[in-house]
Amino acid sequence: MTPVLETTDLKIRLRLTDDWFTVCDLSALLPGRGVAALLPDGRQAAVFADRTGRLYAIDNRDPFTGAAVLSRGLTGTHRGRPFVASPLLKQRFDLESGQCLDDETVRVTAYEVKAA
Repeated sequence: MTPVLETTDLKIRLRLTDDWFTVCDLSALLPGRGVAALLPDGRQAAVFADRTGRLYAIDNRDPFTGAAVLSRGLTGTHRGRPFVASPLLKQRFDLESGQCLDDETVRVTAYEVKAA
């Protein structure tokens, strides 16, 4: 038997400057797992949904290595704040603000995200 993915009409959208950009279907997101999305300017965003359905999006590029890997990181919480840990050097990035929790001088872009 071949499993069939559930589809939905809801799309994940990120705010880029003054407009919203559709990146994927809501059904593409699994709680705790990231999805990489190509943006119009060539950058990538890492998009996540947590177990409650809350959505997050940050830059996919790990600023410590330059690799586009944050969408493949492990998610968790630290002091009630959701984060993703880079799969390479394990630095943690707050999913709401983009702030690195392990080096206060480093931050990635955090995007406003919605399902519409």
